[in-house]
Amino acid sequence: MEQKEICSPLSVLDDSGEPQNFGWSRQPSFFYDPAMVFMPRHRISESDRYIVQNPTHLVTFEIRDDGWLGYMGVSIISIRDKKRSTQAFSTPFPLGTYELPTSSVTGSVKWRKKKTHLDFVSMEDGVKIIKADIPQYGRHRSMRCQLVLMEPKDAQSLVTNQPWRNEKNAFRYTRCSPWYFVEGVIQFGGAEIIFTRGNGWGILDWNRCVRPAADIRYWASASGTIGSRQLSFCVGYSQADFSLGTENGFFVDGILHKLDQVTFHIPLSNWLSPWRFTSNDNRLEMVFVPHQERIDRRRLFFYNSTRRQVCGFFSGKVVLDDGSIVKFHNLTGFAERSKIRY
Repeated sequence: MEQKEICSPLSVLDDSGEPQNFGWSRQPSFFYDPAMVFMPRHRISESDRYIVQNPTHLVTFEIRDDGWLGYMGVSIISIRDKKRSTQAFSTPFPLGTYELPTSSVTGSVKWRKKKTHLDFVSMEDGVKIIKADIPQYGRHRSMRCQLVLMEPKDAQSLVTNQPWRNEKNAFRYTRCSPWYFVEGVIQFGGAEIIFTRGNGWGILDWNRCVRPAADIRYWASASGTIGSRQLSFCVGYSQADFSLGTENGFFVDGILHKLDQVTFHIPLSNWLSPWRFTSNDNRLEMVFVPHQERIDRRRLFFYNSTRRQVCGFFSGKVVLDDGSIVKFHNLTGFAERSKIRY
């Protein structure tokens, strides 16, 4: 079935709370309101995640409400030293109390626990601000940061609204924007991680869903420069129905070039061996060389979530919408598999 591009604002839910208007868009033009969902609140999953990187580090900031279990986490991965550390805080049964915004364009998130806080702030002109203060991060170190994420001119995103096979009321509404310029400083213990324009990149992974009882999602993203152009991508798939719109696309200077289905060829015996990525439309050939792995596990009663994330470098070639070929080498990014069961 041909993918369906949505070019005008539409609601992801109808008046009775059932999902509708499936497809993909270049802009976050869908309307979503959790109050319209005709399902128990614990079935709603909402998350805001930012991944920022420079030549030496890759850092993930995430606030997530999975109904039964809430989560705030910051992970710092040293690309140069091959070291990693994570600080996470969990909240049983948040059930919407994080008040994550209904739009990826406006609204802010403020997570608080005593002296620890993490803020995602949306400003005008698409600017995002990340503020964090974690007095006890890992082994008695502190972590503080203020980062500014700015959009390229006329930037496009990859926005999807997908149903689930055999799950009438389940859907996933997502936005990926892997092209932010990042400026700012992360103070980590006695060290500083510095991001400057042209030397710091950011990825927004934004999700609003009604999940089925179980799901497995594969996802990968990276960002960097090839010559004078910025190149970034996001590719992935899950048990959702992607026939009307996949999560696969490459961006050149913020402009989307949409792909069809992409397959992850993972060496199951050793995830730190090279991976391959191919597309059914023969527009993508890519190799991923991992250099380290981290695993996040969350469990509460019958809720179980595992994310296996591998960081490394992507090289290959992609055919753009106009037929031209872009070759790239050693784009920094990550690939992951997330498994969740209620």
